[in-house]
Amino acid sequence: MAENTENQESAPRPEFRMQKMFIKDLSFENPNAPEVYITPAKSEPKVELNLNLNHKSVDGDHYEVTLQVYAKVSTKDDDKALFILEIEHSGIFLVKNIPEEHLEMVLGVDCPTLLFPFTRQIVSQVTVDGGFSPFLMEPVNFMALFQNAKAKKEAGN
Repeated sequence: MAENTENQESAPRPEFRMQKMFIKDLSFENPNAPEVYITPAKSEPKVELNLNLNHKSVDGDHYEVTLQVYAKVSTKDDDKALFILEIEHSGIFLVKNIPEEHLEMVLGVDCPTLLFPFTRQIVSQVTVDGGFSPFLMEPVNFMALFQNAKAKKEAGN
């Protein structure tokens, strides 16, 4: 039993943490200002939202994980754009001594789960600064997205 404890103590401990986050790209377009502020809205706006996740190795222990958000909010009646927002928000994560079989989940679930609340806050603040009500993205279940993508991948093979 003591031999088993020694093996556990000598194995390198997994390390995982966000070391830095930053905005790679940010665009906010308000193509129909100032008219959109003067004309009262007749109905709730139409929202088109796309969220993508990318990651790449920076070196052996660090990964860059990027959330890409595209949001277009327009009027339902005449499809006139109220605003268009695009952001690439990234984090550098230390991912050291994580078993290979867990790495994909760490990068696809844990990293974006830590990054998303900050991305959401930036998007909200930019829309307020653009003269609109805060645009609050719904929380995202990255575990469910990861599992669905994995199931589709396995079904395709």
